[in-house]
Amino acid sequence: MSRPRPSLKERKKNRVQLYSLVPIFPTVPERSSRLTGSVKMADCIRVPLLLLLMCILTFVHPIRGQNNVANKPVFNADIQLNPAAGAGPVPANPVAAERNQGAGASPLRRRSAGWKLAEEAVCREDLTRLCPKHSWNNNLAVLECLQDKKEENEIATECNHLLWNYKLNLTTDPKFESVAVEVCKTTISEIKECAAEELGKGYLVSCLVDHRGNISDYQCNQYITKMTSIVFSDYRLICGFMDKCRDDINTLRCGSISTGEKDIHSQGEVIACLEKGLVREAEEQPGAHPIKDECKKAIMRVAELSSDDFHLDRYLYFACRDDRERLCETTLAGEGRVYKCLFNHKFEEAMSERCREALTTRQKLIAQDYKVSYSLAKACKSDLRKYRCSADSNMPRAREARLSYLLLCLESAVHRGRVVSGECQGEMMDYRRMLMEDFSLSPEIVLHCRSEIEGHCSGLHRKGRTLHCLMRVGRGDMGAIDPSCQRALQTLIQEADPGADYRIDRALNEACESVIQTACKHIRNGDPMILSCLMEHLYTEKMVEDCEHRLLELQYFIARDWKLDPILYKKCQGDAARLCHTHGWNETSEMMPPGAIFSCLYRHAYRSVEQGRRLSRDCKVEVQRILHQRALDVKLDPELQRRCMTDLGKWCSEKTEAGQELECLQDHLEDLVSDCRDVVGNLTELESEDIQIEALLMRACEPVIQAHCHEVADNQIDTGDLMECLAQNKHQKEMNEKCTVGVTHFQLIQIKDFRFSYKFKTACKEDVLKLCPNIKKKVDVVICLSTTVRNDTLQDAKEQRVSVKCRKQLRVEEVEMSEDIRLEPELYDSCKQDINKLCQNVAFGNAQVIECLKESKRHLTQRCHQRIFKLQEVEMVDPELDYQLMRVCKHMIRRFCTESEGKNVLQCLKQNKNSELMDPKCKQMITKRQITQNTDYRLNPVLRKACKADIPKFCQSILNKATADSELEGQVISCLKLKYADQRLSSDCEDQIRVILQESALDYRLDPQLQMHCTQEISQLCPEEAAAQEQTGQVEECLKVNLLKIKQEGCKKEVLNMLKESKADIFVDPVLHTACALDIKHHCAAIPPGRGRQMSCLMEALQDKRVRLQPECKKRLQDRIDMWSYAAKVAPAEGFSDLAMQVMTSPSKNYILTVIGAGVGLLFLMGLLCGRITKRVTQELKDR
Repeated sequence: MSRPRPSLKERKKNRVQLYSLVPIFPTVPERSSRLTGSVKMADCIRVPLLLLLMCILTFVHPIRGQNNVANKPVFNADIQLNPAAGAGPVPANPVAAERNQGAGASPLRRRSAGWKLAEEAVCREDLTRLCPKHSWNNNLAVLECLQDKKEENEIATECNHLLWNYKLNLTTDPKFESVAVEVCKTTISEIKECAAEELGKGYLVSCLVDHRGNISDYQCNQYITKMTSIVFSDYRLICGFMDKCRDDINTLRCGSISTGEKDIHSQGEVIACLEKGLVREAEEQPGAHPIKDECKKAIMRVAELSSDDFHLDRYLYFACRDDRERLCETTLAGEGRVYKCLFNHKFEEAMSERCREALTTRQKLIAQDYKVSYSLAKACKSDLRKYRCSADSNMPRAREARLSYLLLCLESAVHRGRVVSGECQGEMMDYRRMLMEDFSLSPEIVLHCRSEIEGHCSGLHRKGRTLHCLMRVGRGDMGAIDPSCQRALQTLIQEADPGADYRIDRALNEACESVIQTACKHIRNGDPMILSCLMEHLYTEKMVEDCEHRLLELQYFIARDWKLDPILYKKCQGDAARLCHTHGWNETSEMMPPGAIFSCLYRHAYRSVEQGRRLSRDCKVEVQRILHQRALDVKLDPELQRRCMTDLGKWCSEKTEAGQELECLQDHLEDLVSDCRDVVGNLTELESEDIQIEALLMRACEPVIQAHCHEVADNQIDTGDLMECLAQNKHQKEMNEKCTVGVTHFQLIQIKDFRFSYKFKTACKEDVLKLCPNIKKKVDVVICLSTTVRNDTLQDAKEQRVSVKCRKQLRVEEVEMSEDIRLEPELYDSCKQDINKLCQNVAFGNAQVIECLKESKRHLTQRCHQRIFKLQEVEMVDPELDYQLMRVCKHMIRRFCTESEGKNVLQCLKQNKNSELMDPKCKQMITKRQITQNTDYRLNPVLRKACKADIPKFCQSILNKATADSELEGQVISCLKLKYADQRLSSDCEDQIRVILQESALDYRLDPQLQMHCTQEISQLCPEEAAAQEQTGQVEECLKVNLLKIKQEGCKKEVLNMLKESKADIFVDPVLHTACALDIKHHCAAIPPGRGRQMSCLMEALQDKRVRLQPECKKRLQDRIDMWSYAAKVAPAEGFSDLAMQVMTSPSKNYILTVIGAGVGLLFLMGLLCGRITKRVTQELKDR
């Protein structure tokens, strides 16, 4: 136990007595080399490192010299009183010695009271100006006064040199040991190591310096401290230091070696320079000089020995002298108290920059060796020994001596429930806070994060701002971070362990003070639950922006090491060791990825009883608590961010709001790489089981939950009932916009994977495993099951392979997917650009966006066009999936198609399109679908089936040029129309083409080729007809009438094709059919339609003068004959078969055939006649 500290009056008295105990005797004159500054230190063979620190604290022996001739000392045994001290023995020991001429001092005179510094002329002016008069009679008081002057120019050069020689002789006379024996008699007897030292060799004082921390006697402690301060004022006075560090001093240019070059007494700057060099080497700064090991040890030993009194660190003392008076005036010196006070004020505005720099250097040395901190080493000495954290005494800078090792070792003991003294924990907290405040104290941060600091965090040095800036970079908020910098940050967070007490993080503490006072005031100050409370209030009204940023920056690193959450570690360390093979608190496996332990824990938290190996109840509660909190930010899930880093950058770089990144990943689930998709899928599946993971959604939906879902709110784990309840009450009055958006988003996410939809997973899980193994995406599962159902239906299977309950749910899922393009992720992703460009003002829902894309099909990008085409192909096969058609024509379907199967609904509506009872909106929708069908035969399943053999037979050249996902723009149907006119199609195909021809003859929009090639002509020649609300073939008739005015060859060809088609069937020509309807009934009723038969009947009637046709019919027929004649001229037959077909389909077919027959007959007769003449001539020639 230490003795009570003396009062201020007693300390002043003791100080005077202490000075008076110091003999002021002249001694043996020094050699000439010593006088000129070539110092030869005493050998330090007894104690390693500095050891005979002062070689050691000898009698005061000023030097007198003349012409470099030494006189032997003359000792005087008389003891005189020191005038300045009052009563006190002052040995008088007059001596004749030479004065150093280089110092410029006047010759010293022998005095009865001994030689005094105050009597030297070279120092008298400085002494009068700087030191109080009462101290002049005591050499030590004068020395302390003069050497504590900060600026070099405060003291004359000659006086400086005199002071240095005085101190040099003071520290090299072993007889001074006798004074130590007198002053520290009690202490020596208490310290066995010192009592055993042999006197007369300088070892005793060295031992006392080494055991300074154990000295309880105040007078002895002050005596040793005063003597030590003399030595620490100049590196050359420290025994052995110059020999060990000479080369490094010269290389680093930290100062001069010879006295003549730099003989001021403030050469603590040399040691400070070496310390800075040591720091630069540790930080591997560019151009850093490697300091020799023995010099490193010497530097650290000096720092350690000066750890209790800041006066001993001369550079820091001079740098911080004014700051100490201003900021730490009431702090008593000793035991490192002034250091700690200055450390606490380091970042205050009142602190000078030079002092702040010196303090930082000191802190960096502490980081390299904790013993440089007197208070920490003293407070934690027993705990370090108890938990085997003590450093190797032979290796001061070994790993075990680093501050980080000490903190990790003792923090591990605390987290394991071991007892660490309160004093030690207090010191640890101070230095943990110190590490968090100043990043530069961690060499690894300075070394590995240099580019990040320069690029993003320069100018933010104070109060932990740089560290938090680096943490923000580490989160990925400000660009990429080097992995080595990331590891250094993670290590620092583990060393500081701010999760155990938020106050360690000063930046967080200041930013969140107001939030803690309002939202977390019920929690004890410093409790780890404060951080949990802050997380609970993240993104709430009580949270402030600055606190939110600091909190997420810290939580990012805590989330990567489960041990940094002390509550989780306490509750789950047993489960983690049993299930996840964890190590000790301060042992980190490099093979274990960040966040792996927590991922392991939450996977076991949701296991069923059948799966086994579940967490304990307390651990499960903690895991769920943290999972609910961290789900707010994807970066707080290390496994998710590690696996999804690329995808986050690719898809979600602009998603910065709370919860948006996870939603974004869920939106792009099918585009993610496999590792990312797996982890996002697992988390989303957990959400379907525990919707409280969606904390923001739960907050938004609180009114609905309380009003309609309170019964299931407390029992939603593994059931999905809460989300189902919210979806069912989506349109209740309590439902607000945020909740609606959240529920809708969750429904959208469910389509990504069948596991995300609880009802669908329950109804179809067995069917999926049996029929669609290895398929996870819900869209694919729905397609797989739908295809199976469709195939079984088409093949008339006796038993459906998909169960009844699954088929019922499947239809619900298919219809739901058709309602919103976002429910079909592949389609939505493919068309997102087109939606933004063409449908930006169209709202989602009711398939409005899909309909917009269909109407803008010609302007879509290729990828989107392909997706829309596939969608239309499916909808035409199964019209029930055409959400817009089913919604708009809902009542018409009930009216006309109640008996039709779902796949025949569109066909039924087409047949009843022109009914007077047909709703105009539905009729318009049917026309849209007809236009779509006529663009490609693949979109007309009835036609495709009927013309299965005809299409490859007659239109193979078109198919060869077509691609699987692009439309043919009606080319195949146009090809079939021409073959229909040539009467070469099969009966089934002919029936379907006839229907198409009849429909397109009434509405030009149903003929894609005509519309594509004649757009300009229609707008110029037939604008009124095209603008008519009801299309009855007037546009086609207009084009036929204006055939001679059409200049574009493509359009002219299409109109000629129409004329050709009308010759094959009068129904294809609605104007002519309407005009001749009565004549057909009267003259051609017995003739079946098709193959041009009724048209031939009318043409024959026209030529028959006995038959009187209706004037309008007669006029239209004559016009058609003229058109056909023109068509024959401008579009001659391309081949013999085409020519024969034109003849056979011509109204003058009989006449043409008669002429051809007559010609053939005439040729035959001529042949016979020519043959007879030839034969007769030949015979006459033979007779000759």
